[in-house]
Amino acid sequence: MKELDAIDEQIIALLQKQGKMNNKEVANKIGLSVTPTFERIKRLERLGVIKGYHAEINRAYLGKELQVFCQVSLQSHQLDVLDEFERSVVELKEVESCYHVAGSVDYTLLVGVKDMEAYQHFLKNKLTRIPHIAQVHSNFVMTALK
Repeated sequence: MKELDAIDEQIIALLQKQGKMNNKEVANKIGLSVTPTFERIKRLERLGVIKGYHAEINRAYLGKELQVFCQVSLQSHQLDVLDEFERSVVELKEVESCYHVAGSVDYTLLVGVKDMEAYQHFLKNKLTRIPHIAQVHSNFVMTALK
């Protein structure tokens, strides 16, 4: 991979904070003209450094005020078991992110639901119906800092 210089890193930092910033705004903040800034952004996109642009959404408007980090351990680590779990879990609309992790659990899910009752329904009627789950531990987000 090509090394990034200080200007590339500034561009990345700016777009991470505000992905909707236009090329002129980025150029003004980093001290370049618009054309070289545009070319750098396009190069970062082509290289795969910038993979996309996302909106920060007000969770309350979506009815997803409760966020839960849900840690799942499977009964087996056979490839077909992992594949089945992954295919099933990505279909659950409540699961916002899913990470296969190393450590004391196999997967960490970020689950977004309206409230505790909705989370209980999700656990009983969706998540635990996926075969081969041995244990589920839940950590409830009190405050998101970053």
